[in-house]
Amino acid sequence: MSQTPQTAAAPVVLESREGAVLTLTMNRPDKLNSLNVDLTTALLDAFRRAAADAELRAIVLTGAGRAFCAGGDLALIADARRRDAGKELESLLRGGSQLALAICDTPVPVLAAVNGPAAGAGMNVALACDIRIASEDASFGQNFAKVGLFPDFGGTYFLPRLVGPARAAEMFYTGEMISAAEAERIGVVNHVVPQERLAEEARALVGKLAAAPPIAARAVKKVLFGSDRAALERALELEVQQQVKCFLSEDCTEGLRAFFEKRAPHFTGR
Repeated sequence: MSQTPQTAAAPVVLESREGAVLTLTMNRPDKLNSLNVDLTTALLDAFRRAAADAELRAIVLTGAGRAFCAGGDLALIADARRRDAGKELESLLRGGSQLALAICDTPVPVLAAVNGPAAGAGMNVALACDIRIASEDASFGQNFAKVGLFPDFGGTYFLPRLVGPARAAEMFYTGEMISAAEAERIGVVNHVVPQERLAEEARALVGKLAAAPPIAARAVKKVLFGSDRAALERALELEVQQQVKCFLSEDCTEGLRAFFEKRAPHFTGR
């Protein structure tokens, strides 16, 4: 998908329209499209505008540069942790919760074109989409455990429903990344294609989504992804509560320090 480089004045979300298809590109390539308040808010605004567009038939979500989305911006999270600024993290988490709901509430199909690593909250943004197509260079991981944190942006709701509780638990507990091929095997993604063909294959697939009868397609989305909205809301609220608790722990401080020092963390349960 789009590989547009970012400049100082570039928006953090690029929007392009081709007929009835909208493409949204996360545009912090120098930060591997890691999520901060600005990017999360821009995505939320884009999806809310899209939901009100009666002419829209489908949406593609992708990332600029070599990553889809590396998850939360750990430099900002580490800075907030040093200052015990739990409210700042909570603001990002609340935005992430609203983003997950907005993707699910968008009445048209949403295709994630995963062009590279999708980690942590970045993986969960992809999971919130209806369908996922990934390049062979993509990888996926719930790597919150590596830094003493809890899954967020809807991961505890979406992932078990795709791969089952046991497989989801393994990913949550270990925080290990998996390849695109493994992600396809266990049901995280629908299709894996060569990197150089991702844009072409995504256009072909989203073209099929856009060609579907709109009344029927919107009804399918509402039944598949909107019928248990209360459960998603409960999961998102619990994620915020548990994430803030974990964020304020000594284990999170140690996990973040170990990440930036490029060493294994030593967790103590405090």
